[in-house]
Amino acid sequence: MHIQAKEPSSHLTDPAPGTPIRKLLDAQKLAYAKHPMPSYQERIHKLKALKSALLTFQEPLIQAINQDFSCRSRDETLLAELMPTIESINYAIKHVKKWMKPSKRKVGLLFMPAKNQLHYQPLGVVGIIVPWNYPIFLALGPLIGALSAGNRAMIKMSEFTPHLNKVLIELLDSIYKQDTVAVIEGDAATAIAFTEQAFDHLLFTGSTSVGRHVMMAAAKNLTPVTLELGGKSPAIISPDSPMQEACERLCFGKSLNAGQTCVAPDYILVPKEREQAFIDTYKAVFGKMYPSLKDNDDYSAIINQAQYQRLARWLDEAKNKGAICHEINPAEEDLSQGRKMAPVLVQKTESDMTIVLDEIFGPILPIITYTSLDEALDYVKQRPRPLALYYFGHNKAEQQKVLTQSHAGGVCINDTLVHLAQDDMPFGGVGDSGMGQYHGHEGFLTFSKAKSVHIKGHFNSAKFAYAPYKSPMHKLIYRFFIR
Repeated sequence: MHIQAKEPSSHLTDPAPGTPIRKLLDAQKLAYAKHPMPSYQERIHKLKALKSALLTFQEPLIQAINQDFSCRSRDETLLAELMPTIESINYAIKHVKKWMKPSKRKVGLLFMPAKNQLHYQPLGVVGIIVPWNYPIFLALGPLIGALSAGNRAMIKMSEFTPHLNKVLIELLDSIYKQDTVAVIEGDAATAIAFTEQAFDHLLFTGSTSVGRHVMMAAAKNLTPVTLELGGKSPAIISPDSPMQEACERLCFGKSLNAGQTCVAPDYILVPKEREQAFIDTYKAVFGKMYPSLKDNDDYSAIINQAQYQRLARWLDEAKNKGAICHEINPAEEDLSQGRKMAPVLVQKTESDMTIVLDEIFGPILPIITYTSLDEALDYVKQRPRPLALYYFGHNKAEQQKVLTQSHAGGVCINDTLVHLAQDDMPFGGVGDSGMGQYHGHEGFLTFSKAKSVHIKGHFNSAKFAYAPYKSPMHKLIYRFFIR
């Protein structure tokens, strides 16, 4: 089921029949053609097998991703990867039977007697492109939706998580044949070749810039895409929000995986008069959660040296342009060795700073001050639509104003991140933060074709509209229906 794709460069822009990725796709399409509508029992069996394998491989998965990060909090892997994946499987198992049933639709008076139904048919072969930050959840989450809908799937894993990939491949090999679920490893060149395949649907999770290239590649085959991108997710603290409460929830959302989360708070909008209170409270909250960093297994490292250096460069640029940086290092440890990066709160930001312009994806938190809620909302609306928006405040009218006056893929009121883990709500971006959605029922729908079916018996009332036209019956029909 696993393939280490190392294709010649000539194949990267021409997914020819002889390439390894194309061979796998052809095998899956052939298998789908032979069995295009898996039964409820078959789908449940696949889902239960995945859950059982996940529980069996739990420890190897945790250890492998820890190796890839050099330090990945065990509890973060449990909380943010394994637990939501298991919960997603449980939710799908409970609801797939209902999702599969044809849904009834109304029949227009002119066409009665008849029945209208929507039949949910598997699309075929789904391509899934997985980022490095949450490789378990972001590989298996879409897979759960694809299998629930009766599809087969090919998964392109990130080259930055080789140890995790090895275990995940072993896990999936133990339960699925390669014409059902296949895993592909490889670098950026392999990823390009993957996006150029004629999948029946392609789901990509990653950056906005790469998402544009994925969509262009998919367009060549008219492959429909779901893009789960990132962007700069704002957090707004209201004038009357309890600061301790807000900082605790913000600190959790920003510190999880050291900020390497697509829906992590990217910047804070805080009333000008509360800026220092926010800084002081956030520092105290973080120090309580993470009394030390260097040898603290609860605090994750940056995935690799390239990402670490990127974040360091962005901080240096901000300092050189006049920003005030507050590093939070409770035990005042030397973190120069390794890839642990202390959180940094950044004051006096300027619009041309990279940390203000680009998604940060790390433990850096710019602070933007405002004087009114309208000013804060205007700041958000003047920028690309984010994947998430967080508002802290208990005034119902202000909450409603934020919801109606802003666009975001999802919103949390008085919390961060956890909307992503709600199985009965869809997850997806808008604008620069993505298109399409999945999770739960919406995942089933994304990976299905809702096929319209009109069913008639022997009697056909529509024949009264047949030619020859200009009959008294046509005049009656027009008078009755065109008004």
